[in-house]
Amino acid sequence: MRLFSRKALFAVSGLALVLGTGACAPSEGASRDRPRSTPARADVRPSACAVDAKLVPACGAWWGIAPEIFTGRPPQRAIARAERRMGRRADIVHLYHRGTELFPTPQERRIARDPKGRRILLVNWKPSLDHTWAQVAKGAIDSRIDRLAAHITGSFPERFFLTVHHEPENDVRQRPGSGMTAEDYAAMFRHVVLRLRGDGVRNAVTVMTYMGAPNWGASPWFDRLYPGDDVVDWVAMDPYADERVRNFGDLVDRTREGFARWPGAYRWMNAHLPGKPVMLAEWGVFERPGDPAFKERFFAGARRQVRDYPRIKALVYFDSPHAPRGDTRFDTTPGALQAFSGLAHDPDLRAPAVPQK
Repeated sequence: MRLFSRKALFAVSGLALVLGTGACAPSEGASRDRPRSTPARADVRPSACAVDAKLVPACGAWWGIAPEIFTGRPPQRAIARAERRMGRRADIVHLYHRGTELFPTPQERRIARDPKGRRILLVNWKPSLDHTWAQVAKGAIDSRIDRLAAHITGSFPERFFLTVHHEPENDVRQRPGSGMTAEDYAAMFRHVVLRLRGDGVRNAVTVMTYMGAPNWGASPWFDRLYPGDDVVDWVAMDPYADERVRNFGDLVDRTREGFARWPGAYRWMNAHLPGKPVMLAEWGVFERPGDPAFKERFFAGARRQVRDYPRIKALVYFDSPHAPRGDTRFDTTPGALQAFSGLAHDPDLRAPAVPQK
């Protein structure tokens, strides 16, 4: 979701929900299923399932949450409340930073190192709102990157996910000299990642996060945003279920009349980036005043449809009563909460325990 623009940016300390799976045509009947009752219970982890150096689980998928965004609650309180609401712990916490901010903060480190259970941080960083991508790529903020690298290497050895300027599509200005072309974005992303690595940051697992919307995906420059396999560990999309989305299949593979070039985000990733694990870095379902049972049907259908998308290894739910286009809370009705909890506790989606480092 576009939390930020280059000129006006909400400083959001968020947390993101991650779960997992990935890619087929939508199932028309999925949204009509009623959810099974799934009571909250202690976490049950697979006994033999590894996590590789890029934080890819060999079974299941990570589950996390961006809870109570735009409510003003601090991250530790928000994640505790969200975990109580959904009846399980989150694997991933999504955090938003910009400019000269240093991360992880002391509070964020406590979230990651919770003695009751470790969590993985997903940090969403926009390096600068005052420079073009071309300027960043040419070294304009190298001292800022170096300072951040020193902070990370000196305070946080744990592996974490790092997204550099998420959802770049609607910031693209594909005109000569703008410094904000698709090619400039790719160069900026590469420069930031390579500079951090050169400064000794080895624990950042990098994520390229697209909006994944048909209008942008069909643009002739879209493919040129990709920075390169050597600097991208995961690829991600940020889809939301608005009035044009019927079910989970529509969510991750949405197409639109008039944009024939776009096959859907998951299909595009399968065709162009087959070697990368896929993340839903943000996903949400908007409230429908005329259809109060929509969230319940959507979550119940997603529990079955998610199995059709095996490359999705993390889902990050964006939970907010005041999202820019509506209410995405998962528990606005008892039925929605029951269906969401059933999805959260599905044993087939259980990833292994979060690694210590």
